[in-house]
Amino acid sequence: MARKYFGTDGIRGATNTAPMTAAMAMKVGMAAGAHFVRGEYKHRVVIGKDTRLSGYMLENAMVAGFTSVGMDVVLVGPMPTPAVAMLTQSMRADLGVMISASHNPYADNGIKLFGPDGYKLSDADELAIEALIDGEVPLAASADIGRARRVEDARGRYIHFAKSTFPGHLRLDGLKIVVDCANGAAYQVAPSALWELGAEVIAIGTTPNGKNINDGVGSTAPQVLCETVVASGAAIGIALDGDADRLIVVDELGRVVDGDQLMATIASGWARRGRLANGGLVATVMSNLGLERHLATQGIKLIRTKVGDRYVLEAMRAQGYNVGGEQSGHIILSDYATTGDGLVAALQILAELVETGMPASALLHRFEPLPQLLKNVRFKGGKPLEADAVKAVIAEAEAELDGKGRLVIRPSGTEPVIRVMAEGDDPAQVERVVDRICDAVRLAAA
Repeated sequence: MARKYFGTDGIRGATNTAPMTAAMAMKVGMAAGAHFVRGEYKHRVVIGKDTRLSGYMLENAMVAGFTSVGMDVVLVGPMPTPAVAMLTQSMRADLGVMISASHNPYADNGIKLFGPDGYKLSDADELAIEALIDGEVPLAASADIGRARRVEDARGRYIHFAKSTFPGHLRLDGLKIVVDCANGAAYQVAPSALWELGAEVIAIGTTPNGKNINDGVGSTAPQVLCETVVASGAAIGIALDGDADRLIVVDELGRVVDGDQLMATIASGWARRGRLANGGLVATVMSNLGLERHLATQGIKLIRTKVGDRYVLEAMRAQGYNVGGEQSGHIILSDYATTGDGLVAALQILAELVETGMPASALLHRFEPLPQLLKNVRFKGGKPLEADAVKAVIAEAEAELDGKGRLVIRPSGTEPVIRVMAEGDDPAQVERVVDRICDAVRLAAA
């Protein structure tokens, strides 16, 4: 059954426009609270947020919703998404909420929900909550209305947790690190954790004003980080996104390192120490073929999933892998976290940097990515990928790339667009293949 409000990563949209209104946030609180109020004990929800102006509005609305159905609320303020997942577990809460639209501009916001185990909710739970949003939710009796309180030491708890994932025999003494917090949720915790581990920290993107989250800073806009790393002579730069569940790195030469290279670095290091579970790495169909070939030379398997970190995590849990992620830098290390954690992933990269003594430019450029081209074809209706003519062109392209490249064609999950991606050893061939398929899709959609 298709979900009405929940997308691949919670509910998201422009604030004060349906579905991202205060009224909807209160309904979500009521519905999610009612769904997770089970048994006679006092129930608890942890609510965190990033630094968007609309976070105040949505936070208060959700408090009203949760308390109205009898659930106590713990407010932790601006906090990374993975911190909320971790605190949900450690506080024995029934539910966790992160109010964030991740790497989107400040005018957007979203609601992500975590179960008591710290994992994002299942499709079944989301469908049940949606049914309650559109239905009647039973309210608590007057004496059973929930209470809300703010926990002041939540940042310290997360910093302690993040530091505990860094190898105990290593330190960051003498290492100059630039960290870009995107004016987002990690603006306090990330620089503090790095400093406490001994690093010389240069922090940027740490002056949120409600409207500057992801604005020219962070993992989706690393230019300022690149310039700062080179100008300061830093050993490495770390860029997080607005809710700090993604990581992009910049080497000492000012070159951007994407998630594929970071996953290769972590997987190789863990394999060397005998820590890589099941001898493999989970990534999506969008990860570069160069990553797959590089891992194969070390005897490491690459398992591919559909696009979306939830599918990566599902495969990791089902098949027993402990490293996975996306090219965008959403890296999941399930030995430590139930979702992507940019700071924890960064600490694994820094551990490799310190232990090997290699410069970041040598350590993090593990392979040469194959030429990759992605084009989008917008269509007005119908299912152009089911047209015989399109299927024939795709089959021809797959045969042409066999052994020399790879083809990924998929409809967007959020807009009427077909995404056509090809990669291969010959960039001219890749471009020809993508253009032929795009032309066929346009004709079929006309």
